[in-house]
Parts: sequence; C-alpha cells; structure tokens
Amino acid sequence: MRTMFAPAAVIAALFAIQPALAADPEAGAKIVKTKCGACHSTAAGKNVVGPSLHAIVGRHSSSVEGFRYSAANKAADLTWDEATLDKYLTSPKAVVPGTTMTFAGLKSETQRADVIAYLATLK
Repeated sequence: MRTMFAPAAVIAALFAIQPALAADPEAGAKIVKTKCGACHSTAAGKNVVGPSLHAIVGRHSSSVEGFRYSAANKAADLTWDEATLDKYLTSPKAVVPGTTMTFAGLKSETQRADVIAYLATLK
C-alpha cells in the first residue's frame, strides 16, 4: 500500500528542515552607516540633511520636530511600518514621487530586511 503525503505536510517539513533566514540588525547598522549616514542621523532629535531615523518604525511620515519636509513628503501620509519601509527603501521616488531624497534605493531584499531590523532597534 502506498502512502502519499499531503502537499501541506511536505511544505511544512521543508520549512522545518531549513531554518528561516533572519534579518541581521548588525549588518543593517553597517548599511545605514555607509548608505544613509551622510544624510541621516540615528540619534534622537538630531536632524542632518534628512530627518533623524531614531524611532522611525511605527512613526508617521513627516513628523520629526524641527525638520523641513518637502511638499511631496508632507502629502505622502505614510506610517513607517516594515512593509512601507521595504517599499520605500526599494525605490523612494516610486513611493513618494517628488521627494527630495536623492537615494536611489536598495535593490537587495536581504539588505532591506537587515536595515529595517536595525531601524526597529532604534527606540
């Protein structure tokens, strides 16, 4: 007698065998330092060319005290949750057309996940 595995059981077994790849906040910190650090600070209340990234995860867009946002960013009305940050970090100008941010984006899904994991630690 032949036994057939249900497709869901096979998929579950594959996920159990291969551990999920977790985002690396330490790698994200390095990326932020090299790719974002010229324009953004990670310190609370310290704005540079761009607003501080401190406590960005969960924050409403254009809400950092003392920073002058572009009209496009003011009109964006976003909440910087993980999904929105992922889209924005992929292509800022696609998410907020007219933004003055000159960064072209991170094409690597792994790098974006690492950056977001790091940003989530900034509380």
